[in-house]
Amino acid sequence: MIEGTRRTTLNRPRNYLLAAGACGAMALMALPLRPYLDLVNIVMLFLLTVFLVSWRLEQGPAVLAAFLSVALFDFFFVPPHLTFAVTDIQYLLTFAVMLVVALLTGQMTAGLRRQARMARFEEKRTRALYEMARALSGALRLSEVVAILRDFLRDIVQADAVLLIPDAHGELHPQDGTRVPYELRLAAAVYDGDADDRRASKAMDGVCYYPLRGSTRIRGVLAVAPLDDEVLLQEDQPLLEAVASLIAIAVERLHYVDVAQQAEVQMASERLRSSVLSALSHDLRTPLTILVGLADTLSLSRPPLAGKQQVMAEAVRDQSMRISGLVENLLDMARLHAGQVRLRREWQPLEEVVGASLKLLEHALETHPVRVELAPDLPLLEFDAVLIERVLCNLLENAAKYSSAGASVEISARQNGAMVEISVCDSGSGIPSGRQDRIFDMFVRGVPESPTPGVGLGLAICRAIVEAHGGTISAANREPAGACFMFTLPVGNPPEINEESLPPEAAT
Repeated sequence: MIEGTRRTTLNRPRNYLLAAGACGAMALMALPLRPYLDLVNIVMLFLLTVFLVSWRLEQGPAVLAAFLSVALFDFFFVPPHLTFAVTDIQYLLTFAVMLVVALLTGQMTAGLRRQARMARFEEKRTRALYEMARALSGALRLSEVVAILRDFLRDIVQADAVLLIPDAHGELHPQDGTRVPYELRLAAAVYDGDADDRRASKAMDGVCYYPLRGSTRIRGVLAVAPLDDEVLLQEDQPLLEAVASLIAIAVERLHYVDVAQQAEVQMASERLRSSVLSALSHDLRTPLTILVGLADTLSLSRPPLAGKQQVMAEAVRDQSMRISGLVENLLDMARLHAGQVRLRREWQPLEEVVGASLKLLEHALETHPVRVELAPDLPLLEFDAVLIERVLCNLLENAAKYSSAGASVEISARQNGAMVEISVCDSGSGIPSGRQDRIFDMFVRGVPESPTPGVGLGLAICRAIVEAHGGTISAANREPAGACFMFTLPVGNPPEINEESLPPEAAT
C-alpha cells in the first residue's frame, strides 16, 4: 500500500499534546539560560519551537504553539517572573510581534509542508496510475482487467469495484463475484446516458458509478464502493474518472481483439469452404455430364423404351439435371467468393435480359401467369448480361417453387434516383419473420426443413452478383401473401445515341 494515499487525520489530540509538550520543554530548557541570554534570543528559541511544531504537526498545533510560546515567555521570562502581569508596556508590543511572527511562521511552514506532501502524494498516484495503464495494455482477458482494477483501487483509494459489461441484448452483468452493493437500476441509467453522470453517480449506499466511454459507444459501467468505514473523497473523483477511462480503453481493445479473431476465423472458414466447394464442383461436373448424356441416350433410344423404363429414364435425367444445377451453383459461389469472376459489362436495355430469363424458365413458369411492368423511361444500364440473367432466373425459379399453381408472378422495374430498382414478387407463403436478411447467406433457407428442393445457394449467388455490380438486394413480405425480392443496379452515365448514327430505316 502506498503511504499517505488516504486523507491524513489532521489536528488529532495527540498532535496538540505534542505541541504543548514542545513549548513546555523549550521553556524548561531556556530557564537555566535566563541569566545569560537576552530576552530577544529567548524569543527566537520560542519562534524556533513554533517553526518545528508547524513543520511536523500541521497548522492547528502550530497555532496552539504560538499562543503557548507567548504565554510561557511572559510567565517565565518577562519581569515580574511567574506571573502574567506586565510592568513595562513595551513588552505588550513584544508579545504582539512575537505572536504575529509565530502565527505567520506556523502558517507558512504548515502550508509549504502540506503542499510538499500533496505533491508527493499526487506523484505516487500518477506513478501508480501509469503502472496500472501499462498492466492493462498487456491484459488478454477481461478477468485480468478486473484483477488489475481491483488491486489498484484497494491499494490507492481503499475501495473495491465491480465491472458491469452489457451482453448482446444490452443488459449489464458483473464480471466477477465481488460483494460491491451496486444498484442495477442506477447503473443502467448511467449506461444508457439517461441521467447526468455527476448527479446520478452516487447511490444511497455510497457506491459511485462511472460510464466506460469508448471511442464509439459506452462499453459498460464501473461501480466503486469504499472499503470498511471509509468514504470516497471529492478529491478522489478525478482519479476514479481517469481509472474509468483506462478501463474503457482496455475493454474496447479486448472487444476489437475478439472481433478481429472472429473475423479471422470466419475468413479462414470461408476460404476453406470455398476451396472444398470448388474442388467438389470440378470433380462432380464430369460424371454428372456423363450421367445426363446417358439419360438422354436412354430417352431417345430406338426402338423407344417401354412406358415404365421411359419414365425412369426421364426421372434419372431430371434428377441429374437438378444435381448438375446444384453443382453449377456451388462452382459459381466458389468463383464469386474467390474473386475469379470478371464482369463483362456492356450498355444494354434491361428488357432483353428480362425476356431471356422468362424464355429460359418457360417450363417452370408454365403454371404461373407472369406480369411484367417495366417503366418506359428506363435508361440503358451497364451490366454483365449473363450474370444478371442468372439473378433473374434464380429469383423467378424461387417464385415458381414457393407459389402454388396458378399464383401470379410479377416483374417490375423503375428508376429511383441514381439506381434502377428491379422487383420480382410472388403470391406464395412469404418469408418467415426474422429471416429476411439471413436468407441471403450461404446454405440458409427460408424454412430449414422444407419439402421444396434446394440447398440455399441461389440467393447467396444473387447477392454476390448484385453487389459486384455496385447494387443491393433485399427481401420483404407483401400483403396479403407472398414475398418481394428487390435488387438495384446503378444508372451510371449511359452513352448518348444520336439519330445520325442510326440506319435510315430505324430513323424513319
